[in-house]
Amino acid sequence: MSHDETITRVSRLLPGLEPLSRDFGKERGAPIDRWYIHRFLWERRGDVRGRVLEVGDPDYSDYLGEGEISRCDVLHAKPGNPAATLVGDLVTGEGIPRDAFDCVVLTQTLQLVYDVARAVHTVHDALVPGGVVLATVPGISQISQYDRREWGDYWRFTEDSARRVFADVFGAGRVETVAYGNVLVSAAFLYGFAIEDLDEDELRHRDEDFDFLVCVRAVRGE
Repeated sequence: MSHDETITRVSRLLPGLEPLSRDFGKERGAPIDRWYIHRFLWERRGDVRGRVLEVGDPDYSDYLGEGEISRCDVLHAKPGNPAATLVGDLVTGEGIPRDAFDCVVLTQTLQLVYDVARAVHTVHDALVPGGVVLATVPGISQISQYDRREWGDYWRFTEDSARRVFADVFGAGRVETVAYGNVLVSAAFLYGFAIEDLDEDELRHRDEDFDFLVCVRAVRGE
Protein backbone atom coordinates (compact mmCIF):
# COMPACT_ATOMS: atom_id res chain seq x y z
CA MET A 1 0.00 0.00 0.00
CA SER A 2 1.40 3.41 -0.98
CA HIS A 3 1.73 6.37 1.36
CA ASP A 4 -1.08 8.21 -0.46
CA GLU A 5 -3.35 5.17 -0.22
CA THR A 6 -2.70 4.96 3.54
CA ILE A 7 -3.62 8.62 4.01
CA THR A 8 -6.81 8.17 2.01
CA ARG A 9 -7.74 5.09 4.03
CA VAL A 10 -7.16 6.84 7.38
CA SER A 11 -9.01 9.98 6.30
CA ARG A 12 -12.11 7.86 5.70
CA LEU A 13 -12.00 6.75 9.35
CA LEU A 14 -11.27 10.15 10.91
CA PRO A 15 -12.99 13.52 10.43
CA GLY A 16 -10.14 14.77 8.19
CA LEU A 17 -7.46 17.44 8.16
CA GLU A 18 -9.61 20.12 9.79
CA PRO A 19 -10.90 19.89 13.38
CA LEU A 20 -14.61 20.28 14.00
CA SER A 21 -13.72 23.09 16.42
CA ARG A 22 -10.60 25.14 17.05
CA ASP A 23 -12.01 26.36 20.36
CA PHE A 24 -11.81 23.09 22.32
CA GLY A 25 -15.32 22.03 21.30
CA LYS A 26 -17.07 24.99 22.92
CA GLU A 27 -19.36 25.43 19.92
CA ARG A 28 -20.67 21.91 20.54
CA GLY A 29 -20.87 21.97 24.34
CA ALA A 30 -18.41 21.73 27.23
CA PRO A 31 -14.72 20.97 26.51
CA ILE A 32 -13.86 17.35 27.30
CA ASP A 33 -11.02 18.19 29.68
CA ARG A 34 -13.52 19.97 31.98
CA TRP A 35 -15.17 16.63 32.78
CA TYR A 36 -11.94 15.41 34.38
CA ILE A 37 -11.07 18.72 36.04
CA HIS A 38 -14.49 18.86 37.71
CA ARG A 39 -14.17 15.24 38.81
CA PHE A 40 -10.70 15.70 40.32
CA LEU A 41 -11.62 18.90 42.16
CA TRP A 42 -14.99 17.66 43.39
CA GLU A 43 -13.42 14.56 44.92
CA ARG A 44 -11.02 16.84 46.84
CA ARG A 45 -13.43 19.64 47.66
CA GLY A 46 -12.64 19.28 51.36
CA ASP A 47 -9.28 20.92 50.63
CA VAL A 48 -10.98 24.09 49.35
CA ARG A 49 -11.36 25.96 52.63
CA GLY A 50 -10.07 28.93 54.57
CA ARG A 51 -8.34 31.53 52.43
CA VAL A 52 -8.26 30.32 48.82
CA LEU A 53 -6.39 31.56 45.76
CA GLU A 54 -7.61 30.76 42.26
CA VAL A 55 -6.18 31.88 38.92
CA GLY A 56 -8.27 33.84 36.43
CA ASP A 57 -11.69 33.65 38.07
CA PRO A 58 -13.32 32.14 41.17
CA ASP A 59 -15.57 29.67 39.32
CA TYR A 60 -14.26 26.46 40.88
CA SER A 61 -13.89 27.91 44.36
CA ASP A 62 -17.45 29.23 44.27
CA TYR A 63 -19.01 25.79 43.96
CA LEU A 64 -16.36 23.71 45.73
CA GLY A 65 -16.05 25.71 48.95
CA GLU A 66 -19.43 24.67 50.41
CA GLY A 67 -19.34 27.54 52.90
CA GLU A 68 -15.85 26.66 54.17
CA ILE A 69 -14.07 29.52 52.39
CA SER A 70 -13.35 32.58 54.51
CA ARG A 71 -11.86 34.58 51.63
CA CYS A 72 -11.24 33.93 47.95
CA ASP A 73 -8.60 35.85 46.02
CA VAL A 74 -8.32 35.73 42.25
CA LEU A 75 -4.89 36.04 40.63
CA HIS A 76 -4.31 37.41 37.16
CA ALA A 77 -1.02 38.07 35.38
CA LYS A 78 -2.05 41.45 33.95
CA PRO A 79 -4.25 44.35 35.06
CA GLY A 80 -7.72 44.58 33.55
CA ASN A 81 -9.45 41.44 34.81
CA PRO A 82 -12.45 42.69 36.83
CA ALA A 83 -12.58 39.41 38.79
CA ALA A 84 -8.97 39.70 39.95
CA THR A 85 -8.10 40.79 43.47
CA LEU A 86 -4.37 40.25 42.92
CA VAL A 87 -2.14 41.03 39.94
CA GLY A 88 1.01 38.99 40.22
CA ASP A 89 3.71 36.91 38.58
CA LEU A 90 3.93 33.19 39.30
CA VAL A 91 7.58 33.10 38.29
CA THR A 92 8.96 35.99 40.35
CA GLY A 93 6.31 35.84 43.06
CA GLU A 94 5.78 39.59 42.74
CA GLY A 95 2.30 40.57 43.92
CA ILE A 96 1.55 37.18 45.50
CA PRO A 97 1.49 37.02 49.33
CA ARG A 98 3.68 34.43 51.04
CA ASP A 99 2.44 32.08 53.77
CA ALA A 100 -1.11 33.27 53.12
CA PHE A 101 -3.37 30.64 51.56
CA ASP A 102 -4.92 27.44 52.84
CA CYS A 103 -5.61 26.28 49.27
CA VAL A 104 -4.52 27.24 45.77
CA VAL A 105 -6.71 26.11 42.86
CA LEU A 106 -4.43 26.10 39.81
CA THR A 107 -6.23 24.73 36.76
CA GLN A 108 -4.76 24.67 33.24
CA THR A 109 -2.17 27.33 34.00
CA LEU A 110 1.33 25.87 34.29
CA GLN A 111 1.56 25.01 30.58
CA LEU A 112 1.53 28.78 29.96
CA VAL A 113 4.53 29.45 32.23
CA TYR A 114 7.96 28.79 30.75
CA ASP A 115 9.74 28.49 34.13
CA VAL A 116 7.41 25.86 35.58
CA ALA A 117 9.71 24.94 38.46
CA ARG A 118 9.89 28.55 39.65
CA ALA A 119 6.09 28.85 39.43
CA VAL A 120 5.66 25.76 41.60
CA HIS A 121 8.05 27.30 44.14
CA THR A 122 5.91 30.45 44.20
CA VAL A 123 2.76 28.40 44.80
CA HIS A 124 4.50 26.48 47.60
CA ASP A 125 5.58 29.71 49.28
CA ALA A 126 2.11 31.24 48.93
CA LEU A 127 0.58 28.40 50.98
CA VAL A 128 0.51 28.30 54.75
CA PRO A 129 2.15 25.23 56.32
CA GLY A 130 -0.27 22.36 55.72
CA GLY A 131 -1.89 24.22 52.82
CA VAL A 132 -2.87 22.38 49.66
CA VAL A 133 -2.52 23.11 45.95
CA LEU A 134 -4.90 21.41 43.53
CA ALA A 135 -3.40 21.71 40.06
CA THR A 136 -4.37 20.41 36.62
CA VAL A 137 -2.25 20.42 33.47
CA PRO A 138 -2.84 19.22 29.90
CA GLY A 139 -1.19 16.07 28.64
CA ILE A 140 -2.60 15.94 25.12
CA SER A 141 -4.03 19.16 23.73
CA GLN A 142 -4.03 21.56 20.83
CA ILE A 143 -2.30 24.92 21.17
CA SER A 144 -4.38 27.73 22.66
CA GLN A 145 -3.75 30.57 20.23
CA TYR A 146 -5.24 33.14 22.62
CA ASP A 147 -2.87 32.13 25.42
CA ARG A 148 0.01 31.87 22.99
CA ARG A 149 -0.51 35.53 22.04
CA GLU A 150 -1.00 36.71 25.61
CA TRP A 151 1.80 34.91 27.49
CA GLY A 152 2.89 31.80 25.59
CA ASP A 153 1.82 28.16 25.45
CA TYR A 154 4.90 26.11 26.31
CA TRP A 155 4.28 22.67 27.81
CA ARG A 156 2.31 19.43 27.82
CA PHE A 157 2.83 17.01 30.73
CA THR A 158 2.91 13.33 31.54
CA GLU A 159 2.01 12.06 34.99
CA ASP A 160 5.75 11.47 35.56
CA SER A 161 6.80 15.03 34.72
CA ALA A 162 3.99 16.61 36.76
CA ARG A 163 4.85 14.46 39.79
CA ARG A 164 8.56 15.26 39.47
CA VAL A 165 8.20 19.03 39.20
CA PHE A 166 5.98 19.18 42.30
CA ALA A 167 7.97 16.59 44.27
CA ASP A 168 11.16 18.58 43.73
CA VAL A 169 9.54 21.45 45.63
CA PHE A 170 7.01 19.92 48.03
CA GLY A 171 8.74 16.58 48.66
CA ALA A 172 7.74 13.26 47.11
CA GLY A 173 5.70 12.13 50.11
CA ARG A 174 3.52 15.23 49.89
CA VAL A 175 2.48 14.85 46.26
CA GLU A 176 -0.41 12.83 44.81
CA THR A 177 -0.94 12.63 41.05
CA VAL A 178 -3.70 11.17 38.92
CA ALA A 179 -3.93 11.01 35.14
CA TYR A 180 -7.06 10.55 33.05
CA GLY A 181 -7.86 9.62 29.48
CA ASN A 182 -7.59 7.17 26.63
CA VAL A 183 -7.02 7.26 22.89
CA LEU A 184 -10.68 7.96 22.06
CA VAL A 185 -10.94 10.88 24.47
CA SER A 186 -7.61 12.30 23.28
CA ALA A 187 -8.53 12.12 19.60
CA ALA A 188 -12.02 13.48 20.24
CA PHE A 189 -10.60 16.47 22.11
CA LEU A 190 -8.05 17.21 19.38
CA TYR A 191 -10.79 17.15 16.77
CA GLY A 192 -12.96 19.51 18.81
CA PHE A 193 -15.67 17.17 20.05
CA ALA A 194 -17.35 18.04 23.37
CA ILE A 195 -18.34 16.16 26.51
CA GLU A 196 -21.85 15.78 25.07
CA ASP A 197 -20.45 13.72 22.18
CA LEU A 198 -19.12 10.97 24.49
CA ASP A 199 -20.81 8.66 26.96
CA GLU A 200 -19.68 8.20 30.56
CA ASP A 201 -18.10 4.78 29.96
CA GLU A 202 -15.92 6.29 27.24
CA LEU A 203 -14.91 9.17 29.50
CA ARG A 204 -14.18 6.95 32.50
CA HIS A 205 -12.07 4.39 30.63
CA ARG A 206 -8.37 4.75 31.52
CA ASP A 207 -5.53 3.75 29.22
CA GLU A 208 -2.15 4.44 30.79
CA ASP A 209 -0.56 4.99 27.39
CA PHE A 210 -2.54 8.25 27.07
CA ASP A 211 -2.12 10.89 29.78
CA PHE A 212 -4.81 13.19 28.43
CA LEU A 213 -5.11 15.29 31.60
CA VAL A 214 -2.84 15.21 34.64
CA CYS A 215 -3.88 16.41 38.11
CA VAL A 216 -1.78 17.10 41.20
CA ARG A 217 -2.54 17.49 44.90
CA ALA A 218 0.46 18.74 46.87
CA VAL A 219 0.69 19.72 50.54
CA ARG A 220 3.18 22.18 52.00
CA GLY A 221 5.07 20.76 54.95
CA GLU A 222 4.32 21.94 58.46
